[in-house]
Amino acid sequence: MSEPRVLVVGQGGREHALVDALHRSPEHPKIFVAPGSPGMEPLAERVAIDAGDVPSLVRWVGTHAIDLVVVGPEIPLERGLADALREEHVPVLGPGKDGARLETSKVFAKELFRKAGLPSASFQVARSAEEAERMVAASPLPIVLKADGLAAGKGVVVATTRDEAMGAIDSWMKRGALGDSGRTLVIEEFLAGEEASILLLTDGDRWVLFPPARDHKRLQDGDTGPNTGGMGACSPARVPTPEDAKTIAHALVDPLLATLRAEGTPYRGILYLGLMLTAKGPQILEVNARFGDPEAQAVLPLLTEDLIPLADAAARGRLPAERHGTFVAHEGAAVCVVLAAHGYPASPESGALIEGLNGPWPHGICIYHAGVARRGGQWVASGGRVLGVTARSETLEQARVAAYQAVARIQFHGMQYRKDIAQSPQTSGASRP
Repeated sequence: MSEPRVLVVGQGGREHALVDALHRSPEHPKIFVAPGSPGMEPLAERVAIDAGDVPSLVRWVGTHAIDLVVVGPEIPLERGLADALREEHVPVLGPGKDGARLETSKVFAKELFRKAGLPSASFQVARSAEEAERMVAASPLPIVLKADGLAAGKGVVVATTRDEAMGAIDSWMKRGALGDSGRTLVIEEFLAGEEASILLLTDGDRWVLFPPARDHKRLQDGDTGPNTGGMGACSPARVPTPEDAKTIAHALVDPLLATLRAEGTPYRGILYLGLMLTAKGPQILEVNARFGDPEAQAVLPLLTEDLIPLADAAARGRLPAERHGTFVAHEGAAVCVVLAAHGYPASPESGALIEGLNGPWPHGICIYHAGVARRGGQWVASGGRVLGVTARSETLEQARVAAYQAVARIQFHGMQYRKDIAQSPQTSGASRP
């Protein structure tokens, strides 16, 4: 592909990291991002189309000679963007609507895991509040409740008391706090162990691994407070080791992809496996149909291999046979610390003036814009997770120190962040949103 024209769909920190990684390609691509954010403008040309507006995106791609589309968030996948683009013979890195159900329906995913013989927490499905209450009353504590559909990081409760579980049922199923996403619940056993994330690129048959990552879902230090979309990440994770990651991926991903193919749902795109490494071995907590956020902000800066040829090969179903089960080339370590708005995750405030955001920044520091707007020449917070401050260095500890040094330069009213990102492993049973 000569001087490829690439469209990234999305506007958050994950998409900023994707734009950055693609921009580093020696092929000197022309990068577009829809809708993007002001922080991406030095790297990409913004397109004023919402990520969920599938018809408009397909029309725009058809008139702008786009060679490859990379889909960042889950909403356009759920709405069938990849299917629509493939009908127009446009290579797209992202699964079709059916494949995206691995993320968009917890019930579908759990049933597929069972069909594929994959290790995962035992579960029940409740389709009414009364049914859910009976299941909770008869289950040991702690217990995990998951909304079936997408819930913007708010669809998981790890209940340590029955009152807490009943409160989630009341909120989601009786009062409709999550809309249709919470009408059906998956009620799971609680798993204890060390959390890990495995991310890979697949053409539906073959796959290549990114360095393992570890994210931190709880709002506060020590894995306390409410679940969030993610307060920070590091890569490579302390566990699993690279060889263990390969072994786990062969054991889990090969049967998962084979089952999807047998179901008539070949999968091309990013697979993100959220795992709990338990005493009985790795268990799947969830599968996402795209890069994690903020895992992407820790993984992508480490890549030393051109991402565009790999993404294009996966999108076309043509990953080379010799790459199956290998790692994307990478080096060093990275730590990403998320800076969140006051009130996040329940009711984040917007509009706070951000000070210290303009560089220059030391080598190895990347500032990814998640919820940032430009008003009157100034940067202001416009979302729950505002910035991802990533540091890349030779070791995890060096990256951690550098990340927090960079964080200290940024201020805005009510800024929240964890002080323990990438510290030594902590046992955690918190299931992931």
